[in-house]
Amino acid sequence: MSILDECGYKCRISSVLNRDIKSYGKSHLFDGNDDTCWNSDQGSPQWISIELQHRAHLTAFEIQFQGGFVGVNCSLELKDDGESISTTEDFYPEDVNSLQRFSLKNPRTAKEVKLVFNQSTDFYGRIVVYKLDVLGSKI
Repeated sequence: MSILDECGYKCRISSVLNRDIKSYGKSHLFDGNDDTCWNSDQGSPQWISIELQHRAHLTAFEIQFQGGFVGVNCSLELKDDGESISTTEDFYPEDVNSLQRFSLKNPRTAKEVKLVFNQSTDFYGRIVVYKLDVLGSKI
């Protein structure tokens, strides 16, 4: 079950292509529209950070990239209240357009989720994401 609507959240991103927030900003990650996306500017690493308003037990996340602009050498960082060090799990997306689901090897309670894309299949390091969702249950 999606925890973003249940818990409430704030999202931050590393960059936006040409600073065009209206066309490629973070709001497009969660708007449910297949025609909109977050498009990062060039350079590595790129990242998406989600701070939940309530703690949640996280079990998985779903992400849909644009093929050719997919993250490589990716990691998921989870941080709970008051933690200075986060738990990290690596994940390996395929270079495809379809929605991909990644189950956490060690589901856990967290209040902060950060996806880090250390490299990209794009020569310039751009990342394009159409959909992102975090799954679990509110505590």
